[in-house]
Amino acid sequence: MTSDESGLPIPIAVPGWPRPAGFSNGMQARGRLIVTAGVVGWNVATGVFASDDLVDQTAQALRNIVAVLKAAGAEPHHLVRLTWYLTSRDEYVAARAAIGAQYRAIVGRHFPAMAVIFVSGLLEPRARVEIEATAVVPDSPE
Repeated sequence: MTSDESGLPIPIAVPGWPRPAGFSNGMQARGRLIVTAGVVGWNVATGVFASDDLVDQTAQALRNIVAVLKAAGAEPHHLVRLTWYLTSRDEYVAARAAIGAQYRAIVGRHFPAMAVIFVSGLLEPRARVEIEATAVVPDSPE
């Protein structure tokens, strides 16, 4: 099965593996693919960061991703993968609970496959996080 009865992407459960918290080990879906660029947490109209705070930037990056999805006719529950690039492991670990709260407020309780990668820097010097998203909109009506 590649999606649930509504055609939405579903997590892949691996027998014998514990259920992950806050992400899925894998997702399966069938439909129209939507892929974003790396999205940062700035005001997209001005290209200016309102904050240097990781939680604030993450929330704005997620809102920006949701805007891209919406422009393509998709919703957060269509996400099948997020790849997060962060500049500080320690800052991320310290802010995980607050980032999780913002994630649930913006994306909901849909947890696609995710990878978190720590990098020495991002193209935008003030960026603390950059997120790439992949979504699949079902072929059949939801």
